[in-house]
Amino acid sequence: MDSIEVTGIRAYGYTGYLSEEQVLGQWFEVDLILWLDLTSAGASDNIEETFDYRQAIDLVKKRITTARFALIEKLTATIAEEILKLEKVQKVQIKLSKLAAPIPDFGGKITISMTRIKQ
Repeated sequence: MDSIEVTGIRAYGYTGYLSEEQVLGQWFEVDLILWLDLTSAGASDNIEETFDYRQAIDLVKKRITTARFALIEKLTATIAEEILKLEKVQKVQIKLSKLAAPIPDFGGKITISMTRIKQ
């Protein structure tokens, strides 16, 4: 199966377990792998035969900016479910990172990775 990778989608959102995360917000970053059949697009050079990945970018940004979940696991799962509703996408891997988790003496990021298949 073929895939399209979209990396570095950034949006400011209000998901987090701590109350200040849901009030002050923080930056999130998402990387996607979208699996679909690109055979027709590769043969025809016709944009209608492929997947317009701008749909996925817009969906991710909208969900991050509007959701208010306690867990980034819930945010990640919600985005994955919504992407699978898009036409042509058969499987998705999403990596959602919290870029500045409010953990003392920790400068890294927290990333949730999920892979889901259209049923």
